[in-house]
Amino acid sequence: MSWIGALLLFALSVDPIFESHTDIGPGLHPGSLVYDPASRTYTISGSGENMWFASDAFHFVWKKVSGDVTLSADIAILGQGGDPHRKAVLMIRQELDPDSAYADAALHGDGLTSLQSREAKGAATHEIQAGVKAPARLRLSKRGDYFHISTAPEAGAPLQPAGGWMKVPLREPFYVGLGVCAHNKDVVEKAVFSNVELTAATSSGKPQLFSTLETITVSSTDRRVAYLASGRIETPLWTPDGSSLLFTDNGKLRRVPSSGGQPEDLPFSVTRFYGISPDGKRIAFTSDSQSRVYLAALPDGKPERLTKNSPSRFHAWSPDGNSIIFSGERQRKSAILNISAEEGKETLLISGPGVYDNPEYSPDSRYIYFNSNRDGSMQIWRVHSDGIGQEQITSDDMSSWFPHPSPDGKSLAFLSAPAASQTPPRDAEVLLRVMSLADRKIKLLGRLTGGEGSFELPSWSPDSRRLAFVSYQFF
Repeated sequence: MSWIGALLLFALSVDPIFESHTDIGPGLHPGSLVYDPASRTYTISGSGENMWFASDAFHFVWKKVSGDVTLSADIAILGQGGDPHRKAVLMIRQELDPDSAYADAALHGDGLTSLQSREAKGAATHEIQAGVKAPARLRLSKRGDYFHISTAPEAGAPLQPAGGWMKVPLREPFYVGLGVCAHNKDVVEKAVFSNVELTAATSSGKPQLFSTLETITVSSTDRRVAYLASGRIETPLWTPDGSSLLFTDNGKLRRVPSSGGQPEDLPFSVTRFYGISPDGKRIAFTSDSQSRVYLAALPDGKPERLTKNSPSRFHAWSPDGNSIIFSGERQRKSAILNISAEEGKETLLISGPGVYDNPEYSPDSRYIYFNSNRDGSMQIWRVHSDGIGQEQITSDDMSSWFPHPSPDGKSLAFLSAPAASQTPPRDAEVLLRVMSLADRKIKLLGRLTGGEGSFELPSWSPDSRRLAFVSYQFF
């Protein structure tokens, strides 16, 4: 072969996208990269024990870039019988250190597809599991400090958003590339990445709103997509048996399996405020322009008005199912009231200037939790169920709303935002937090784009293990 032919062959085999490749973290077996210029495929071999917790071990093919980018590829993990958690990933990473901040779109050996991230160096890894398994094509997108994934279920199908955003602030430049982890330090796994595209992120006109109905496991903070829709859906609620999630969609009530799937319509037109009785036989909700509470038998009973006065915003049933607690305005003051579900007798519990809102009973009926700005900032309070003895529960530099005690009585979940907020924000960054009622310690569960519509209703699963919420994204 002439030197010209040899030079041409070398040029054709040079990777046109990435700069280099390396092992990240400890590993018994070195990884490798084979780039085929004819098919424009990357075959990556990687070992490594895991990409999780506070440290990673995998093989990474990378390029240093700046700005907003998208990375897309068709991914095939080779071989049968490997660990179901072996991963092939599209990744954007701050450093090549094993504990670096990063976000990735991860395809697992069993088909699980997730957005994973470590928001700061040495922090724990978290994930949002997509509702799609084993997609034909996967994309990771960076927009400022936020990351999301898109999937295509089959070859040639358009990419669609597959879940919520995760926030990972990165300094420029950073690393973008492809990775493989065996999830077993004693073996080497391979994956083929084809039709790889690395492009600058651009806007395609007016952003389109997407809503993601998610559940989060409190112990691990891992999130899972139950349903994703274009447009705005709101106010998720578990059914008493835990099998389904309800939500509102432009005034219609809909139901989807809590494990994910396609929703079905229920025959009720409601606002964001509704709830199922503890025995699962009745639904209460606020409806009509005058804001009054109605009751109806499930599954398709005729609604009958319960409250005479307006406004009356339903919030929750009592644990015994005999009464309903709601908020409104009485004599020009913000008020929390309850009403007998049988007799329709209204009782004023507490009222005052400012805001008294979003009440909910503790599971033993001893307390009513609510949010109020009676002392200036919006905090979580509670009062005995007879309206006596108000007690402030949170006192920090955040504003908080929508307190939901867990069914086991051990925890209290709520939504928070910067302290300047007096009303729940809309489509802004908010924090989902949970307090241990035994010691009043607060744990951050997750950051999301949301606020109003995300978390108004009792959102715990019946076993107190998970919470449901809606997050919003603009693509």
